[in-house]
Amino acid sequence: MAAAGAGKFQFAIDRGGTFTDVFARCPGGKVRVLKLLSEDPLNYSDAPTEGIRRILEEECGVLFPKDQPLDTSRIEWIRMGTTVATNALLQRRGERLALLITKGFRDLLHIGNQARPHIFDLAISMPELLYEAVVEVEERVVLHREGCQLFDSVQPTTGLTGEFLVVQRPVDLDALRGKLKGLLARGICSLAVVLLHSYMWPDHERLVGDLAQELGFQQVSLSSEVMPMVRAVPRGYTACADAYLTPCIRRYLNSFQAGFAHQLQGVPVMFMRSDGGLSPMETFSGSRAILSGPAGGVVGYATTTFRQADGQPVIGFDMGGTSTDVSRYAGEYEHVFEALTAGISIQAPQLDINTVAAGGGSRLFFRSGLFVVGPESAGAHPGPACYRKGGPLTVTDANLCLGRLLPSYFPRIFGPSEDLPLSREAAVQAFEELTASVNAFLGASSPLSVEEVAMGFIRVANEAMCRPIRALTQARGHDTSRHVLACFGGAGGQHACAIARALGMSKVFIHKSQISTEAFLHLRYERTDCALMCSTKGYPATPESCRTGDFRAAFAARYLQEFGFTIPSRAILVDDVRIRGTAGSVLGQEQPVADSKQPAHREMVSRCYFEGGYLDTCVYLLEDLTWGHSIPGPSIIIDKNSTILVEPACTASITRLGDICIAVGSGMERPVGPQIDPIQLSIFSHRFMSIAEQMGRVLQRTAISTNIKERLDFSCALFGPNGGLVSNAPHIPVHLGAMQETVQFQIRNLGSDLHEGDVLLSNHPCAGGSHLPDLTVITPVFWPGQPRPVFFVASRGHHADIGGITPGSMPPHSRSLQEEGAVFISFKLVKDGVFQEEAVTEALMAPAHTRGSSGTRNLHDNLSDLRAQVAANQKGIQLVNELIGQYGLEVVQAYMAHIQANAEVAVQGMLRDFAARQGEPGCPLLVEAEDFMDDGSPIRLKVTVDPQEGNAVFDFTGSGHEVYGNCNAPRAITLSALIYCLRCMVGQEIPLNQGCLAPVRVIIPKGSILDPSLDAAVVGGNVLTSQRVVDVIFRAFEACAASQGCMNNVTFGNERVGYYETVAGGAGAGPHWHGRSGVHTHMTNTRITDPEILEKRYPVVLNCFELAPGTGGAGHFRGGDGVRRELQFREAMVLSVLSERRAFRPYGLRGGESGSPGLNLLVRQDGRTINLGGKTSVEVSPGDIFLLQTPGGGGFGPPTMPSASPKGQGTSPGGWPFVERGSLYDYRLAQEMA
Repeated sequence: MAAAGAGKFQFAIDRGGTFTDVFARCPGGKVRVLKLLSEDPLNYSDAPTEGIRRILEEECGVLFPKDQPLDTSRIEWIRMGTTVATNALLQRRGERLALLITKGFRDLLHIGNQARPHIFDLAISMPELLYEAVVEVEERVVLHREGCQLFDSVQPTTGLTGEFLVVQRPVDLDALRGKLKGLLARGICSLAVVLLHSYMWPDHERLVGDLAQELGFQQVSLSSEVMPMVRAVPRGYTACADAYLTPCIRRYLNSFQAGFAHQLQGVPVMFMRSDGGLSPMETFSGSRAILSGPAGGVVGYATTTFRQADGQPVIGFDMGGTSTDVSRYAGEYEHVFEALTAGISIQAPQLDINTVAAGGGSRLFFRSGLFVVGPESAGAHPGPACYRKGGPLTVTDANLCLGRLLPSYFPRIFGPSEDLPLSREAAVQAFEELTASVNAFLGASSPLSVEEVAMGFIRVANEAMCRPIRALTQARGHDTSRHVLACFGGAGGQHACAIARALGMSKVFIHKSQISTEAFLHLRYERTDCALMCSTKGYPATPESCRTGDFRAAFAARYLQEFGFTIPSRAILVDDVRIRGTAGSVLGQEQPVADSKQPAHREMVSRCYFEGGYLDTCVYLLEDLTWGHSIPGPSIIIDKNSTILVEPACTASITRLGDICIAVGSGMERPVGPQIDPIQLSIFSHRFMSIAEQMGRVLQRTAISTNIKERLDFSCALFGPNGGLVSNAPHIPVHLGAMQETVQFQIRNLGSDLHEGDVLLSNHPCAGGSHLPDLTVITPVFWPGQPRPVFFVASRGHHADIGGITPGSMPPHSRSLQEEGAVFISFKLVKDGVFQEEAVTEALMAPAHTRGSSGTRNLHDNLSDLRAQVAANQKGIQLVNELIGQYGLEVVQAYMAHIQANAEVAVQGMLRDFAARQGEPGCPLLVEAEDFMDDGSPIRLKVTVDPQEGNAVFDFTGSGHEVYGNCNAPRAITLSALIYCLRCMVGQEIPLNQGCLAPVRVIIPKGSILDPSLDAAVVGGNVLTSQRVVDVIFRAFEACAASQGCMNNVTFGNERVGYYETVAGGAGAGPHWHGRSGVHTHMTNTRITDPEILEKRYPVVLNCFELAPGTGGAGHFRGGDGVRRELQFREAMVLSVLSERRAFRPYGLRGGESGSPGLNLLVRQDGRTINLGGKTSVEVSPGDIFLLQTPGGGGFGPPTMPSASPKGQGTSPGGWPFVERGSLYDYRLAQEMA
């Protein structure tokens, strides 16, 4: 920032969720920093304006009354990052809005990608939609397809992308005019317009926009202008966000201007955009403003910390009051071009900033023996307990309790009258109460002290923040220890040294135009969905490339870095083109600080608690420190807007420009024994999960198939020496218990024939398999001196084809296992360290020996993905060995058992609570339930609960016989369904491992539909019967009414193309919630292909995709509605359907009515309508229409009761909503939607 102009001030402001920081460069070069609460309605209306007023008043010696506009003659410029758009989106306080969308798709944005955000929440809580009304527009554009006979009478037109299209139905403006007038009469003045394929044919949207502006709408956001990219759903969300937020931003800017004389005329005011660029106030818009505040931090540390000379990459660590933002910079900004924020997918350039639930205001809990930090936050009001407003216990309180924050150096802005200091007494009192609860639970002879409990929460919070940093680095092929940790944000200074030490980093850094253009291409390999936005930085033009640079080389290098391989034989496709213009401000260099002539001035000596107890800790003011001063730890450095803790064995140095550089030492080793320590238990929980997560990232990076690399249909897991599950990521419901069964089978089956260098392959139902395409690769982990494996690691991935009677290996009419593909029981994929390619190839081609079957149709992808699974397991072994090397084998295995016991305690508590509610005191409780498959096969369950022990017997005796079809469910499927149900009913985050089933004994009769013979077909059991098992368990516990109970598997294709999808339906209602409409439930959570991608890649037209009103069961709480989906075929193909709940309806509970059954209809071109039934394959011709109506969910409670409003899922009164975001969050959601 250059020296301020003569007599003028320059202001840079960060308006965060909790605090607003104002940085001012005063005339003459003096720097002022001011921190104040972002929300303080009793004292000021706008924090940035108030901050500017206070600084001007104090520096100029002139009174500037609050009730008068500020004189701007002393202001040179203002730059601001603001959370106004973010907060309006989080709190749903934007402009009243209507959505205009192509007819047949009125519910498209409600359905979205059809996946639920939290797979274990029975009360499916989805973010509220931004619009309050929908108008369907009579118009339709479809892509031209050679050989299609449906639209041969219409002349094709060329779109913006160069592709041909057909205007099937012109826009009917006359019909639309009256509907728009009706919206205006309702007071709706903002519109989002989303018409299918408008990214390549914007004419219809422009016509609609012109009409709307003519009628007087104040804001009209056309999706083709806001973000002209393919995929209607994210483009629609982005247009809605723009129409919803831009009026809010305009109002905020107007109110901000009103606080200054002459509306800030003549004063340049720039706002930070989500992509890290600055935008003039006049053009600042909603869809580009959502990450305005956090983006400023990334730009700041990239400028101040990264040094081009050494190229050492930087991790940005921005710990604020509500959450922590983590990002990475290695010479260029890392962007994402689509990200989920507050449940809204924004398709716009954004810096890749990952928000995790551990800020200074994150709340602290002790649950079932675990220390838990967040995600709930206390926010600015009421704030932490120490804010004197009755707030909850938080990370800030823990730091205060330990002496790491000094109230005397904080402004007196706390308490009801905003004039009191932080209250250490309130924090200590709250910790004393929590410590008493911890000690009561542990019953230990040597109880924990208040300081030990507070320190435990700090350590758990630190580990929670380390996990995303590992994912940003190690999981993407970078060495974490090579990075510098750039710390900023008010709360980060207290945690930076500990986090850097835990990650092996040696340095912490704390920082006190010409226009250039850069082109980006959104590139992907042909026949893949994984597109990367690439620039040519570092890849100059060659004679074979375009003038901008060598995009082919840039893409290949980026793909290799991200995924570990390239596909040279495939064409590279360009999805989108972006040009980024950068205007660098003409700023002078920061003024060097003076050399240190004297030793550093010590303000005082305080007492601060560390791992070894209280230590004398010197306190310094940053303003008293100069270049050359070296501050050994333990010490505290007080800045004007943060407190920096220099831990023991660390040393802080002041740089030439006055910044702080901390050299991080190894610190004191804390001895950890095998005895349970609740703090260490929480840390090991994070470490075990991190192993499974990093295995998954390696698998995704190195796999080649669409199913694993892009749909993320896989799970990775860690198992103990007895095969018991320790950690599993992601939590794909149908894999939860099945993988444990597979590992334990191998231990029993192979016995001593397990050696180092062996890797096993299995998929047979008798060996814990779910269905044959799910191939499980298992590797034993050996440790020196131990004759048997000390752990196992495994990865299960869905292979697109492993042979059988139909492509995709999921035939709707299979009658035996051999018809479903290749079978492996205990196959040694790697033997003595050698990959057995010839043997596994022979096994994958073996189904061709069965009549009517084929061997695998994609051997290359099978082999590549199996190698990737082996590599993922090897990563798991490396991480397990590192953990054992750090703590010792005895300790790691002890904490494995402790973690499993913790899950057992949580399930026992749920079972005891259920018995207490439903049964007689002290007496065993018996409940039972029954439901039916569409062929009449019963699924029966009796549950006997022992209230004293918290144990239960789940007895499925009486369930139907094995069926002559493929709805047989292997035993592992039932166990997976049971773990899923138990986790849902526990109702809180718990480790998902072997301990969940420890209090449960499961009885499944041999030869039944739930434990069929070795040769029984099972593909339908995995995707259909699993859902019925869940329905029966929830019916026994009366947890909720039945959801749609089906995955609605639809496949179509011919010799040229093939497509598979599952389709959403209605969710069941519960004791305090309505069922969600148009969503996947229970054992599946797959995303559905966007309508524009579907029509672009496959010879079909999607005529409609909307909710089917009234299909949910009536009740005090209503069941969710199913959906109506209509596909018209443009070529001759084979259509296959595998579905349930076409005969038996999803049940209601406690007087609630059942949901409607599903329906599969085929409408022939000649007008005939045919009911296809639940399971069939049929040839279809051009013009035929497949009409799918999915089942609705059951209702809960009698419909005669007064209409009910569901209980909210929000934060505690006065709390601040935490919303996770970033590429890591999007990746985890994508995994859970596989």
